[in-house]
Amino acid sequence: MRKRALLLGLAMTGALAAACTPTVRVKVDPINIYAKLDADVRVRLDKEVQSLIQQNPNLF
Repeated sequence: MRKRALLLGLAMTGALAAACTPTVRVKVDPINIYAKLDADVRVRLDKEVQSLIQQNPNLF
């Protein structure tokens, strides 16, 4: 009878301990990276336009 009461007590203690486990939730916000690429794109386009005009002078 003592073994049975001991086992029942251990089972109840284990069930109570399992019911009290904490949950940790972390909210992670996305990282926004803003880059200004305007100057580089303009330089490339200007070079391409200049080379196209030089290759085709009657274009305009």
